[in-house]
Amino acid sequence: MKRIIILILIVFSASAVRAQVNSDEALAVQYFQTGEFDKAAVIYEKLFNRTKNAGYYDPYFTCLLKTKKYDEAEELAKKLLKANPGNYTYAVDVGRVYQEKGEQEKAVEWYNKLIRDLPANEFAIKDLAITFYRAEGYDFSVKALLNGRKLINDENAFSFDLLSLYRYRKDKPMLIQEYLVLLNTNPEILPQAQNVLASILEDKADYDLLKTALLRRLQKDPQNVSYTEFLTWQYIQQKEFDMALRQTLALDRRLKEDGSRVFDLSRLLLSNRAYDQAVEALNYLVAKGEAGKYYIPAKVDLLNTKFRQLTANKFSQSDLLALEKDYMSQLSEFGRVSTMSNSIRQLANLQAFYLQKPAEAAQELAKLIALPGSSPVILAQAKLELGDIYILTGEVWEAALLYGQVEKQFSNDTYGQEAKFRNAKLSYFQGDYVWSKAQLDVLKSSTTQLIANDALNLSLLISDNLQKETDTAALKKYSYADLLIFKNQPEKALSLLDSLNILYPGNSLADDILMAKSRVYLKGNDIDKAVVQLQEIIDKHASDLWGDDALFTLADLYENKLSQPSKALELYQKIITDFPGSLYVIEARKRFRLLRGDKLG
Repeated sequence: MKRIIILILIVFSASAVRAQVNSDEALAVQYFQTGEFDKAAVIYEKLFNRTKNAGYYDPYFTCLLKTKKYDEAEELAKKLLKANPGNYTYAVDVGRVYQEKGEQEKAVEWYNKLIRDLPANEFAIKDLAITFYRAEGYDFSVKALLNGRKLINDENAFSFDLLSLYRYRKDKPMLIQEYLVLLNTNPEILPQAQNVLASILEDKADYDLLKTALLRRLQKDPQNVSYTEFLTWQYIQQKEFDMALRQTLALDRRLKEDGSRVFDLSRLLLSNRAYDQAVEALNYLVAKGEAGKYYIPAKVDLLNTKFRQLTANKFSQSDLLALEKDYMSQLSEFGRVSTMSNSIRQLANLQAFYLQKPAEAAQELAKLIALPGSSPVILAQAKLELGDIYILTGEVWEAALLYGQVEKQFSNDTYGQEAKFRNAKLSYFQGDYVWSKAQLDVLKSSTTQLIANDALNLSLLISDNLQKETDTAALKKYSYADLLIFKNQPEKALSLLDSLNILYPGNSLADDILMAKSRVYLKGNDIDKAVVQLQEIIDKHASDLWGDDALFTLADLYENKLSQPSKALELYQKIITDFPGSLYVIEARKRFRLLRGDKLG
């Protein structure tokens, strides 16, 4: 019985002690959080001495530093270090005391001694580096890892730790060098290196650092594929497409490849409107011969690229006819089969909208739709484009029928949403604004951002111009002018647009007219006139419907057509600051960063 009573007393006593510790700890935490470090220090000292719990050391040591009790802090850290010689937390804390006391040279010497005394042990090296990192001694963390490499005689050791440190410190030169060291033995990390550097490198000067480092490495190791691929990527980021193509062609020849990397680059060049380089890449693939893997895709893309290149610049009727002849020859060579659907559709577009041959174009698409074995996607694309041609020829019911078929078949897909938008625009062309707006309002929540944005713009255009009878009358003329633009009849469209302000003075379509005229001029490659229209929108109607569209279009012209990067930079900046919710913000920010590099360089 006596033993039981003693046991109960011991249990209750331990519980009371634990309760007191918990109470003291809660009070210490409260003092620490409110900045009353002197009061917190008293309690933490008691807790640490009573329990010897290492968890109380850090807040106690911090309190001593905060209250400038440096001698006590130094004595505490050194005492614990003596008892635990392998514990780098206490070792680094001694140096922290020196720093807080303003004894920088003494702190540096202490830290360097810790690094010099490191054993050739990977765990110990990383432990010291991590401890430096936690104490915000990033330079010494790096130094410990680099010295550790020498100790264990492995230049690739701790690469990922160093990469994390360099990235955190935004040490671009060292980050680049470390990736190049690692790539030499781990080529699979190239995509990671590209992604990280794309987020860190900001301007031309930064990318030049990468280029210089890569060229030096390639001088020593010209056969290194990873370095060559990295250099090509660098050229692409800086839009030095000639150099990117040169590297890619050289690599394809050296490795005796099938042309896959050249074909991928050709697609990228086309998307960046680097037409000359895209044509050169595709001609290289065609020259590999009919047995080549990319012979047919390259020939198809070659005509597509030439079409894009031709229509993006001034062209003559003879240019268009020559291109039509090339398409016909290509289809004769490979046949009018579903795998040639892109060429058939491009030919139809050329005939309908540029050569005034809508009947021939419709026939090409009708044959494509009738081909056995065509995929639903090919059929949807052909039907949408045939519907456009029916609008061109005035067969609006046929157009609506085709759009409706695609919308029904792809009700939950991008093609279905595109078909619904085209049907809504057809109603707009016909002056049925109420029905058109109802369909557009549904599309404003489309999962495809571009369709949603176009639907929103057209819906607002309609609602803004149905307030008064004169506005509605002006809108009917305007929508017909829009139809003429669609039909590629620029002179008639411009004449009608110019007449609107005369027929309906004070109408609410001022910015819409300017934007429509800019589209006409751009389609005809009359850049100077397009600039005038866009600038007037920015000057007089920046807060209206087309403000961000005008800014982005004008910035793109200054960047890619007029070679005035400083003006483009200014306009991209304006989009970012004045239109944060715009569809163009992400692309504007990307281009701004690149152009800022051109400016700084």
